[in-house]
Amino acid sequence: MAFYKKQKLNGKWYPRSLTLATLDTDAVAERLSRISTVSRADTYAVLLALGEVLGDMMESGYSVRLKGLGTFYLTGRAEGQGVDTPEEVTGRQFTKVHVRFIPEYRRAQNKKVTGRTLVPDKVEWIELDMEK
Repeated sequence: MAFYKKQKLNGKWYPRSLTLATLDTDAVAERLSRISTVSRADTYAVLLALGEVLGDMMESGYSVRLKGLGTFYLTGRAEGQGVDTPEEVTGRQFTKVHVRFIPEYRRAQNKKVTGRTLVPDKVEWIELDMEK
């Protein structure tokens, strides 16, 4: 189940999704160890190393696809002054680097997206009364 609260915007009422809290690496490792044959400690160690490994792979120019999860890749943004000629363009012009993520999805034969692995097929939304 997922949660929402009521919010008024421009004179109209809308549901606004809520996140209860943030679960950490320990919680993910515990859950993964319960549904697999891998110990919590081993799962935790792999999860801790995952960020560094993904970063190294993306820095080397690759996107990284994790089955059941999705694809991670880097993009850069060059803000500020451009240059007049192609010969003047350098990587030092990048001022920001972002990690982008595309959740894994399935397509039907008609090429339409039929499902995403990180989005449940059916989400039950329940109002969370913040006043109580």
